[in-house]
Amino acid sequence: MLNFESVAMRYADGTQALGGVSLQVPVGQFCVVLGSSGAGKSTLLRMANGLVKPTQGTVQVEGVRIAADSLAHIRPRIGMIHQQFNLVLRSTVAENVLAGALPTMPTWRALLGLFTDEARRKACELVASVGLQEQHLLRRVSELSGGQQQRVGIARAFMLEPPLVLADEPVASLDPQTSHDVLSLLRRQARERGTTVLCSLHQIELACEFADRIVALRHGAVVFDGPPAAFDPRVFDAIYGRGDESVRSRGQGMRPETASPLHAAALELAQ
Repeated sequence: MLNFESVAMRYADGTQALGGVSLQVPVGQFCVVLGSSGAGKSTLLRMANGLVKPTQGTVQVEGVRIAADSLAHIRPRIGMIHQQFNLVLRSTVAENVLAGALPTMPTWRALLGLFTDEARRKACELVASVGLQEQHLLRRVSELSGGQQQRVGIARAFMLEPPLVLADEPVASLDPQTSHDVLSLLRRQARERGTTVLCSLHQIELACEFADRIVALRHGAVVFDGPPAAFDPRVFDAIYGRGDESVRSRGQGMRPETASPLHAAALELAQ
């Protein structure tokens, strides 16, 4: 489904975001890219839909190389879920979900908001499938909670039934319980449709619970690639380092009754 072949990214100021990463994500896999801020997670995801052009290597989606002349074909095949939701707050839930169909519409219809009856039925079905009620359809997004807004974002991402969904830190701004609910919803929606998901996270416990596979980055390089069962405390140091205060502080913020044994062991190692 998704193939990164020796991709690297060096920005104009000399910053090396990624250094020669090769990664293949098969159809139907829920793959989590794990790492701290600045590890290269967002750069990798943005390469997958052509928002970032690698300075080295190639990216393919369904065997088609991402390039300027292929983006119009590829992008409607990719759903996006964003950290900050990227919704139009003044518009309704229905309008935001319908916006997911815009890539396949003629410009004049899009400007006039002339969606087909089929698209409107699809939007209603998706809103219901993510746990929102009929009365939410005409409610402004600004009136919803963060968790509800991300549910709208998930519904929008599946509007065109894409074979690939990219989720860039989709729960970074949500509380722990809502984060768990949103990732449960995303995984269920993906499995029901056979959708491949590449999802970036920085929370170890969530990655281990929801991923089929974890790919961990540090300083733009892959330091772990395997199933959650193989992710033990010895891997923690390879990803974050023993002195990573940001990870330690996140762990201290967890309630003892909710911290996973893996997370607790990883924090002990970090000391």
